[in-house]
Amino acid sequence: MIGVSVFEYGFGAAEATLQKQHGWTLTETFWLLAIWNAFQAGVAFPAGRLREKGIVSAKTAMLTAAVLVFIAFFALGVTDNWVVNVIGYSVLGGTGAGLVYATCINMVGKWFPEKRGGKTGFVNGGFAYGALPFIFVFSYVFNAHNFAWIMGLVGLYMMLVVGVCGFLFKDPPKNWWPESVDPVKWSSNPSRSLRKNPPAVRQFSTMEAIKTGQLPLMWLSLAIIGGVSLFGIGYQVPFAKSLGFGPFVAAASAGVLSLVNGLGRGVVGWLSDQMGRKQALILVLLVEAVAQFGLIWSGKSHNEVLFIIFAFVAGFGGGAFYPMFAALTPDYFGENNNASNYGLIYTAKLVGGFLGLGVASSVVTHIGYTGAYTIAGTIAVLSAIVALFLRQPGRGGHVPATSSSLAESPANNSLAGRDRAEPA
Repeated sequence: MIGVSVFEYGFGAAEATLQKQHGWTLTETFWLLAIWNAFQAGVAFPAGRLREKGIVSAKTAMLTAAVLVFIAFFALGVTDNWVVNVIGYSVLGGTGAGLVYATCINMVGKWFPEKRGGKTGFVNGGFAYGALPFIFVFSYVFNAHNFAWIMGLVGLYMMLVVGVCGFLFKDPPKNWWPESVDPVKWSSNPSRSLRKNPPAVRQFSTMEAIKTGQLPLMWLSLAIIGGVSLFGIGYQVPFAKSLGFGPFVAAASAGVLSLVNGLGRGVVGWLSDQMGRKQALILVLLVEAVAQFGLIWSGKSHNEVLFIIFAFVAGFGGGAFYPMFAALTPDYFGENNNASNYGLIYTAKLVGGFLGLGVASSVVTHIGYTGAYTIAGTIAVLSAIVALFLRQPGRGGHVPATSSSLAESPANNSLAGRDRAEPA
């Protein structure tokens, strides 16, 4: 996840040099990222289906991704043809990054069914803070003289990281449960997060999950807040520069956003194990809304310290909702079809990318950053309102799990001695 983070979280810092080097407009540059986002999010569902059917293994998905992400940055460094870069960076690079994201997030939920929130947040966070060093490289040393070889080196770095990790990847069997955790004690221990996050009442297929109405609600909420988050990631540095802030403040604000965006995912993941996934999600969405208005206020006041502080808040809220949706999906619908179920929910980011990156470039051009950030804050509140209606299928509310409610959960299956295995 760290290996492919530079695609999304380093783009804003590289945007000015890309425009100058290739002669692109602001709109052309950000549509490149918007289309990348569409393929990165869109590949999750078909990849999940292929993996669940045993057609594509985790290792194959990762090794394929390693080649694709290298091609993406190599093409970006050697040609200024926008169409070629759409094919290389956006289509191939987006597909590669999407394969990495979908494989990693789905896998961690399977290997850690009893500690899903914190572990999912930790892994998910790598997708953000892994870009931190590249943000400063792109802000300070990236120019026309070293453009091609920096792009090539970044592509090589990603290929090596993703490829080496891919050789080590292995899925657990279905309904796997860790040997070291007694499922009976786990399910009856009142101190566990089980009271706030009871397991799914049964294993839902994707179509069954859709029919509950909860999967479409998750999709809608993620589509809305995903656009806000991507807008902040893409336009943080340009906004800071438009305010007259120096390159250090611009890079620092983007760096803080990236770092906290990643670390916040792990923190909120752990917090959700304690207070409940839905409650933590709503809290994060409201924090992100407040951050948008805070950035407007601090920016118009030309207060650099406050601007970085609100960049911190925006970073925290702008990424922490991803592991919440990733963990809520198996909580609501079970683990066996999680690759498909979460893959379908994650396609909401496709819509968010077109709005928060592509359409946002026109919004910024016509009404400025103040209007764009105001819209972002407003729709972040809307996402929280949608999340209020989430309910676990088959339950009246969050209640402690019982033996009957575990009837089709991995914990219950391990009681019967099914698919028990040592961690790889």
